[in-house]
Amino acid sequence: MGQLRVYPVMSESSRTAQSLRTLRPIASAWEWQFSAACKDLPSETFFHPDGERGPSRKNRIKNAKAICATCPVIKECLQHALNVQEPFGIWGGKSEEERAEMLSARKYVPELAS
Repeated sequence: MGQLRVYPVMSESSRTAQSLRTLRPIASAWEWQFSAACKDLPSETFFHPDGERGPSRKNRIKNAKAICATCPVIKECLQHALNVQEPFGIWGGKSEEERAEMLSARKYVPELAS
């Protein structure tokens, strides 16, 4: 038999307060989005609709990446998408497939992103 482990008991209000401190949004982590070239564009520009294939998908990706290329916060956007492993859309000028390749090939280390 293993050793008995004793854990401190926290009240519901203590757990809630601790969770809120942990999950509190930090404005500086998101402020880059206010400067994004895409902020006023429809999400369909960057996220594919169900069943999109072939030339229409390639054109949408090409157009989205062209917008990203003009964006002053492209690095911050890509860093965010890689950090949270965003599975959908064009982020930081990279498609879902490109970001997945970066992550799986270990070409990306969050602490070293710039």
